[in-house]
Amino acid sequence: MSSNNDPSFRDRLSRASEARSAMLAKFKRALDPENAAAIEKRRQREAMVQARAERATQREAARQEQERELARQAALAAEAAAEAERAAVEQAASEAAEQAEREAALKAEQKAARDARYAARKADKKKRRRGY
Repeated sequence: MSSNNDPSFRDRLSRASEARSAMLAKFKRALDPENAAAIEKRRQREAMVQARAERATQREAARQEQERELARQAALAAEAAAEAERAAVEQAASEAAEQAEREAALKAEQKAARDARYAARKADKKKRRRGY
């Protein structure tokens, strides 16, 4: 039990009332705008809020800078892809033209060879008819 061996009911009530009064006084001191500790806490909270706002601003600026950099890189990549596609189209067109040229030359050679064979056959036939 407590230090008093036999506290009476009134003593306990008075001690409880004093404890409530002490707690109330403590909270009133904490809420007092002129209290130095309260002023210091308020100043610290305001400094933390300001620091958070500055960090948020810095993060937003960094995010925007990163988005600009990504957009610039995407534009460069798109430009490079378009240039590569243009080069591929040009190369395909030149290869197709060269292939068509080769095919035309091959067909001309084949026709010349066929015409030569035909002429040789005709000449042989003519030779046999005349008996030369």
